[in-house]
Amino acid sequence: MSSNIRGSIVAIVTPMHQDGSLDFPALNHLLEWHIESGTNAVVVVGTTGESATLSNDEHCELVAHCVKQVRGRIPVIAGTGSNNTSEALYFTESARQNGADAALLVTPYYNRPSQEGLYQHFKAVA
Repeated sequence: MSSNIRGSIVAIVTPMHQDGSLDFPALNHLLEWHIESGTNAVVVVGTTGESATLSNDEHCELVAHCVKQVRGRIPVIAGTGSNNTSEALYFTESARQNGADAALLVTPYYNRPSQEGLYQHFKAVA
């Protein structure tokens, strides 16, 4: 994953159809609009991208789809954070395998880990 990301980074929404299924044509349009408008990088399936409402398969599919659509023109940052260290590892590894340029993780919430617990969580994902 890349560490050379700077500039205007936009956390994009996840377009969905009325039935809750993913709207890939609308996502493609959104990605192309950001590229044409000069956005320097996008974050997909972060908290703005409705990550909490997606299945694990949908989450991983969105990252893979964005990487494929963007084709290296701008970096794709995958939201891979979770309270659950195993889930964060799963999402981060999937993002890496699918060609994401970076991962965005959140500090585990609700369970309020100790400083050592936070360190161990991020160490495991790194």
